Amino acid sequence: MDTRIAAMLDKQEITELVHAYCNAADRHDHDKMRTLYHEDAIDDHGAFFKGLAMAFIDQLPAIQEPMQILHHNVTTVNIALDGDYAEGEVYVLAFHQVRTDDGPVDLLIGGRYFDKYEKRAGKWKFSHRAVVADWANCNSPSTVCLDHPMIEGSYIGKPGPADPSYAFFRLLRRGQH
Repeated sequence: MDTRIAAMLDKQEITELVHAYCNAADRHDHDKMRTLYHEDAIDDHGAFFKGLAMAFIDQLPAIQEPMQILHHNVTTVNIALDGDYAEGEVYVLAFHQVRTDDGPVDLLIGGRYFDKYEKRAGKWKFSHRAVVADWANCNSPSTVCLDHPMIEGSYIGKPGPADPSYAFFRLLRRGQH
């Protein structure tokens, strides 16, 4: 196979991995999240968490419990390949609506993922992910308005299996890519 085509296919698989991470995070799909990392992978969320990714995923139910909305949007994806090793600098806009004792708070973070990927047994997965915040915008109280008449009757996204996507899709199911 042409090396350029092989590189394009590897970059596409890695890009799909990045997108699958966003979907798993937003839908609180921890089983799916586990499939995206190698067992010995590191996750580095700065002072928030640094250690084995599987230990981070073990903590996600408690971390995400107050998060009423999670919405990760990948923008710029820069990937460099070196055989079965790759690095990525991935720009992300991540919206969080967090339940607090004083009511919901909105947090919009513009940041980047510094990723290292490894292809093992023919499959690309994260071997190390570090999260970098470049800017943040916080609104307290929340400015989200899901009951506005202009969206009345719309399907409303939800974390977990109650999200309308799981009833709609046959191929994009919970726990899968």
